[in-house]
Amino acid sequence: MTKLQDSETVRQVVREGYGKIAQTGGSCCGTSASCCGSIGTVSEDLARHIGYSAEELAALPDGANMGLSCGNPNALALLKPGEVVLDLGSGGGFDVFIAGRKVGSTGRAIGIDMTAEMLQKARKNLETYRQASGLSNVEFRLGEIEHLPVADASVDVVISNCVLNLSPDKPQVWREIARVLRPGGRVAVSDLALLKPLPVAVVEMVEALIGCVAGAVLVSETERMARAAGLTDIALKPKSAYIDGMVDWQDPLYQKIITHLPGSAKASDYITSLEITAAKV
Repeated sequence: MTKLQDSETVRQVVREGYGKIAQTGGSCCGTSASCCGSIGTVSEDLARHIGYSAEELAALPDGANMGLSCGNPNALALLKPGEVVLDLGSGGGFDVFIAGRKVGSTGRAIGIDMTAEMLQKARKNLETYRQASGLSNVEFRLGEIEHLPVADASVDVVISNCVLNLSPDKPQVWREIARVLRPGGRVAVSDLALLKPLPVAVVEMVEALIGCVAGAVLVSETERMARAAGLTDIALKPKSAYIDGMVDWQDPLYQKIITHLPGSAKASDYITSLEITAAKV
């Protein structure tokens, strides 16, 4: 197994892994239909399982939902018309296209992704989105979430879906979130986090990193980083049922993780989906 010791190695592994997903429509977990679902479990099933409505999914451009979610930050954000929303690690545009309809013609939805192949996939659907929605309020920018190509205090809401854990410099990501938010702005993030440290063998699995597991940090560490960045009103809600669902669906990544856990331990003893909300004063 490759030892992921330095930031650039981590970033390159993630970029290459998600680049392949964008190009092939494959999975970060091997042969499954999506990043998180097992064979036969389509991306729409996963999205419905974590709270996206049938109407939201039906309105998406083809290919935008790639099954890479572990929560529903759009619902968590309670977006309003006229707001500017920024999605960190926007992939094929799944949450950005949904957010665009929520903020309407007077708002804006911006997606940031460091993978050129993902950006190309999202941009190909811009015209489809415009024709279906009548809106021209969505854009996608190439960039790293540690160095956002976004002006200071220019965003009302920052969302992200199962991406922050992939960063090799999470404190810097939280500082960037605080920088781009306007006073009174808010954060609504769905991510994977740890309830207790993972065994070393799992941490060193490249598949687990791309599958949003090996890079996850403790729930308490997430709160510490957000607070250190200057954010307030921080609320963290673990949702371990998501992990149990992945195991029930016989997801290959989670099945592989289980083989590296001690005794009768379950994946959800270590890993949880985490809803994170916060605000900037």
